[in-house]
Amino acid sequence: MLKPRRFWLLWMASAAAFALPCNGRAQSPAEFFHGKTINIIIGTSAGNDYDFRARMLARYMGKHIPGEPAIIARNMPGGGGVQAANYVANQAPRDGTTLHMIMANMMATQAMGLPGVEFDTRKFSWIGNTTSTPNVINSWYTSPVKTFEDVKSRELVVGAPMGTGGALYPVLLNQLAGAKFRLVTGYPGGNEVSLAMERGEVDGRGSNSWAAWKSTKPEWVRDHKLNILVQIGLKRAPDLPDVPLMLELATNDADRKLLTFISAETEVSRSLVAPPGVPADRIETLRRAFDAAMKDPDLLAEAAKQQMDISPSSGEDAQKIADSIANTPPEIAGRAKAMMESAGK
Repeated sequence: MLKPRRFWLLWMASAAAFALPCNGRAQSPAEFFHGKTINIIIGTSAGNDYDFRARMLARYMGKHIPGEPAIIARNMPGGGGVQAANYVANQAPRDGTTLHMIMANMMATQAMGLPGVEFDTRKFSWIGNTTSTPNVINSWYTSPVKTFEDVKSRELVVGAPMGTGGALYPVLLNQLAGAKFRLVTGYPGGNEVSLAMERGEVDGRGSNSWAAWKSTKPEWVRDHKLNILVQIGLKRAPDLPDVPLMLELATNDADRKLLTFISAETEVSRSLVAPPGVPADRIETLRRAFDAAMKDPDLLAEAAKQQMDISPSSGEDAQKIADSIANTPPEIAGRAKAMMESAGK
């Protein structure tokens, strides 16, 4: 027969074992998020379109999350976005208190097996995407290169950070479409490339989001200081009807598949993701809060003032697109990787 003290100790341990999971399951998202702070990790330096969008979401999304947590944005540049994605995948809390404004080329970077990748974008939970704007290659207004046809007969020096789309697009167009881009890398971020272009150190930029140009340098767009040569996307931007898509420059089916793979990322070009393993009810809560924020009159008014394109898609839809890019057949992704590597030699 159990002694009274031992009986009570066993009973209390048993009760605690049952109570803890029950209490954990009973905690609603509102109870969890109340009093919390959510960090949005940005894989770039400050002062660009990724940064602007993340900080705008930080200002407006919290009030649409039950419990109304505070949201702050933190920049974590490095490796063309790889450093931040690795952090979110492997070190960030998996409870819903960390989100990531992921760089659009991370799925293609993963599919190509580029160095440094320690994440799987298919394991992230996609919260939502703010725009499907294309990327563009441009020359500066002082350059004699005004159109893509010009760059087929005259060399254009363009700058880009290594490991980004801006370092890949010119290479692909040189090899597949007869372009004469000369690539200069080594820049830590896009802002530095823009400054180099303004100073005359390079003649153009290997890539930037069209929406980013309109929001970060509206005076350059207004004053026609940017010659848009090519747009990278699955459809032409309505306000760039005469600028060719990169995939339209393919001359055979194999090249078209390759350029479609590279271009698809622009469909989810400014997306918010959560780390692997966040509880499903919190992911659902964050997704619906994102959807509500994308309709928030105050957010839309600020976006309009900044000339920031808002053409959102849900987390569920963004996840499907992102996964399709990460699941690209190895023969297509491997070909893109080989071209990138050959250009770096």
